[in-house]
Amino acid sequence: MFSKSKINEPGPKAAEPVTPAATATPAPAPSATPSYASDFKSSTLKSKPPVSVLSSDLHVIGNLKTSGDIQIEGQVDGDIRAHLLTVGESATVKGECVADDVVINGRVLGRVRGLKVRLTATARVEGDIIHKTIAIESGAHFEGSVQRQDDPISGSSSAVAAPVSRSKTDKSEA
Repeated sequence: MFSKSKINEPGPKAAEPVTPAATATPAPAPSATPSYASDFKSSTLKSKPPVSVLSSDLHVIGNLKTSGDIQIEGQVDGDIRAHLLTVGESATVKGECVADDVVINGRVLGRVRGLKVRLTATARVEGDIIHKTIAIESGAHFEGSVQRQDDPISGSSSAVAAPVSRSKTDKSEA
């Protein structure tokens, strides 16, 4: 069924004389798939799933939970838990947002808990923020309290929150 044909292997050209050294070293067989391609394919498929996107015409009533990344463009009435949560400019979330990284471009009515929380200039947040690090861009609207914790994801609040009411804030980072 298989043969050791040398049709596709490089060899001496017809004009060149055939020497014993040229025939003694066989050429390596070409690989069907380069090793770097298979390494790339297996590492990217296993390492990170694609971002889940809830489109702007979608209204979800209920809680969302994922170990991956999620981008909200529509409306969610419920709690959201994810690795990376991005709330789009036209999005509204009515509930608690919990993620390692939280980026808010739209509106959140509820508590936000995250290791890294970022409110962009178009953000509108009405609720408490519990964070490890926070960045609030100029133009963001925020009403609530801010509390720093080493582990804000766990949900236990041991420190007293500092109430803050900001409208059109200046850029600040903690």
